[in-house]
Amino acid sequence: MFTSSLYVLALLSLIVVLSEYLVRRTFLRHLGTALLVILVTAIVANLGIMPAGSSAERPVPAYHAIFAYVAPISIFWLLLRVNLRDVMKAGLPLVALFLIGSLGTTLGVILGMWAVNGSKYIGELYPAVGGMFVGTYTGGSVNFNALALNYDIVKEGVLYSGSVVVDNIITTIWMIVTLAFPAVLGFLWKGAKSTKPKPNTKDDDNLGIADDTESLHPMDIGLVLALGMAALLISEGLADWASSRGYPIPSIIIITTLALIIAQLPIAKRIKGAQTLGMFSVYLFLAVIGAFCDLAALSKMGELGGVLLVFALITVATHGLCTLLAARAMKLGLAEAAMVSQANVGGGTSALALARSLGRRDLVLPAVLLGALGNAVGTFLGFWAAEQLLLLLG
Repeated sequence: MFTSSLYVLALLSLIVVLSEYLVRRTFLRHLGTALLVILVTAIVANLGIMPAGSSAERPVPAYHAIFAYVAPISIFWLLLRVNLRDVMKAGLPLVALFLIGSLGTTLGVILGMWAVNGSKYIGELYPAVGGMFVGTYTGGSVNFNALALNYDIVKEGVLYSGSVVVDNIITTIWMIVTLAFPAVLGFLWKGAKSTKPKPNTKDDDNLGIADDTESLHPMDIGLVLALGMAALLISEGLADWASSRGYPIPSIIIITTLALIIAQLPIAKRIKGAQTLGMFSVYLFLAVIGAFCDLAALSKMGELGGVLLVFALITVATHGLCTLLAARAMKLGLAEAAMVSQANVGGGTSALALARSLGRRDLVLPAVLLGALGNAVGTFLGFWAAEQLLLLLG
């Protein structure tokens, strides 16, 4: 029962309800639903009430289904309201900041591996581990696993599982940190330009409550569900077809394109339910991120767990510092810096959730596109670090 999909999905749904209630009715409203969902799920998972992560020995099908199906469909739904004219305001500066953040991640991996003496405490596979973390904090777990498979880290049970646990913990922590950027660092950003739209006068609007509240008919729900599942089916089919002909195109790019095409059509404005279902799906995704913050697993790894944790902390801290300094020099706002950094470390879906949580609907599409860019370049940066840069430390 503990890993039953019905049990897990019911509990995740209740956590989303609880978090939304606390945001609407208590002093916790200023934390935002996204942050509360992560924190509450992390606490519940570490108390043993629900599975803390998923492994080959004890898989949790619900978690894998949310990553594989719910997350990409949520992107499709939320992009159905994107106006491309708003997106053009973001432009090349965000791409430049993203690439700087990626290089900051690479620098952080080198500094972190040097600080923990990786060649001694991790062993001869330390360049491969470093490359995995360059990949995952540039574009996500796809890059992480690509390098792990190439260097056979997956056969090193303790090292691989330890790296996965640390990656998940740091990803959760960094989501919390980036959500706090605007509130904590605002005093340092006076005079910096931002594309932030004028705030709404109502607190409910600032929290996104009005946007996420719709009157729905069963026909609306059926149409939105059918559109989302059909879009995912088409995007995966086209991605497989292109890959078989030597043109690898990520399915996330295809589903994003489909959503944008529909969004520019007049009929898109009459589609109800996409916003509400999209945000609920994103909250489920964030809840799973919180569930993967398995502190008990980290404590069982002993010295290796501590070494990997310190290494990863130095990596993301260096990345964050480089991103913030570059954003300040480019006169970009803190919301932009937070979104770009989250696109690096957490990927497109996490960055999208963060943009919405900060009230920045204009950053929703850039978040997804930068996440896709990270998937494209992360593996290359990871191999560069593993094959050349990190070998200099040996």
